[in-house]
Amino acid sequence: MSTPRPSDASASPEVVEIERALYRVTYLSSRARQHERLMAAAGVPLDRAGAALLRKMADEEPMRPGELAARLGVEASHVTRTVQQLERSGHVVRVPDPDDRRAQRIELTDAGREAIARIRETGVRGMQAALAHWSEEDLRRLATLFHRMVDDFLAHAAKADADSPAD
Repeated sequence: MSTPRPSDASASPEVVEIERALYRVTYLSSRARQHERLMAAAGVPLDRAGAALLRKMADEEPMRPGELAARLGVEASHVTRTVQQLERSGHVVRVPDPDDRRAQRIELTDAGREAIARIRETGVRGMQAALAHWSEEDLRRLATLFHRMVDDFLAHAAKADADSPAD
């Protein structure tokens, strides 16, 4: 598979700085040590894959494992293993798919919802402490711009997916 060539148009200095900042945020938030600290502070013994799956499910209706894999951008076998671990720990259950009784959907249990609530609450407290010196206006502006950026990234990715030839 060849790597797509960057466009001939050079990026503005602002976009270069945004990309650098996003890389730094992604790096900091995805470090194993950071994850371990967050899980310990939240009192939730989940690995990164389990936490990511629960976070995704907390924002969605119950879904089939294949759909969950597609939304997470991972292989179905990865989701299957993670779901099995989360079933054993009592965070998710399989329920019949009302649209097709032969299929199953994955659903959060009360324990899964509680785990995500604790993880999010702990993450928010850490972020609040780190940004305590920011004004309410700066925080509001950052939140608005972050949501706008994510929406634009999602729209761009959807367009790129629609424009790319099928595998």
